[in-house]
Amino acid sequence: MKKASSLSELGFDANGAASGFFRPVADDGLCTPTSHHRRLTKVSVIGAGNVGMAIAQTILTRDLADEIALVDALPDKLRGEMLDLQHAAAFLPRTRLVSDTDIAVTRGSDLAIVTAGARQIPGETRLNLLQRNVALFRKIVPALAEHSPDAILLIVSNPVDILTYVAWKLSGFPVNRVIGSGTNLDSSRFRFLLAEHLDVNAQDVQAYMVGEHGDSSVAIWSTVSVAGMPVLKSLQESHNSFDEEALEGIRRAVVNSAYEVINLKGYTSWAIGYSVANLVSSILRDQRRIHPVSVLATGFHGIADDHEVFLSLPARLGRGGVLGVADMELTEEEARRLRQSAKTLWENSQLLGL
Repeated sequence: MKKASSLSELGFDANGAASGFFRPVADDGLCTPTSHHRRLTKVSVIGAGNVGMAIAQTILTRDLADEIALVDALPDKLRGEMLDLQHAAAFLPRTRLVSDTDIAVTRGSDLAIVTAGARQIPGETRLNLLQRNVALFRKIVPALAEHSPDAILLIVSNPVDILTYVAWKLSGFPVNRVIGSGTNLDSSRFRFLLAEHLDVNAQDVQAYMVGEHGDSSVAIWSTVSVAGMPVLKSLQESHNSFDEEALEGIRRAVVNSAYEVINLKGYTSWAIGYSVANLVSSILRDQRRIHPVSVLATGFHGIADDHEVFLSLPARLGRGGVLGVADMELTEEEARRLRQSAKTLWENSQLLGL
């Protein structure tokens, strides 16, 4: 009997098989690999603060790029960070490190990661902080697009969903090449809490936080599973305490976990570093993995077709950026909360005048 290495060899047509799971995302074809020849990969990180350097360090140790370019407005700190990494060269994969305050150093990037952002001044309104970040992005994003017109933009700066929308508008890039880190880390925190309770590895927990990376994020309890088994039903059958109030308490714990870290150590860095490096790996190594990241969500789950809003949905990532967005089956309540999250983001984005 002939051994089959794929379903197509068993008579199943593979053409369009993924279309049943993912809505396609329009692209310009520039990021699709067309050659098997080895080419050098360049990643740029704009913003050499705690988050930016955690990302750069994790990309470096995971050997995800041949060249890393660091950009920051503070020249002494920037050079110090670069030298500190360069001095570890004997213990790391061979990667070229460059840095400059001039964004031209990012020229020819395959992936540009933006972590730069204005810090909130005591008493400052959220809208005023957002407007200052938009002003900063007006300086950063068009320059990135000019120096690396074929790059993928990965936005990490907060508020990440609105700033991903801003980056899309300012870059002129197609939607598949502008991605926000979104709820990838929130989902990891969600999976961690469930894994600890169930005494399993977090990698074996399938669970998503979607919507805004922030207070209105939505925990998708209806699809949480371990080993193919629905978790919510099992928990509710074995624990009377798992009612709606308890589920909302877990969601709030996920949302507030970053604030707890900030209160304890002053900032977050390592978890977001690993989260973003995870996205970088899926993109640059064309792994086609599914991540909840901030994408254009127009038309999904009742979000109005004329509302250009970015929020997190499970998306398939590869060398072309966003290759498709999963059309999840949500309960009516989950869909309602997602639409409310989208409404909040849409209203805030309309105040920017882009």
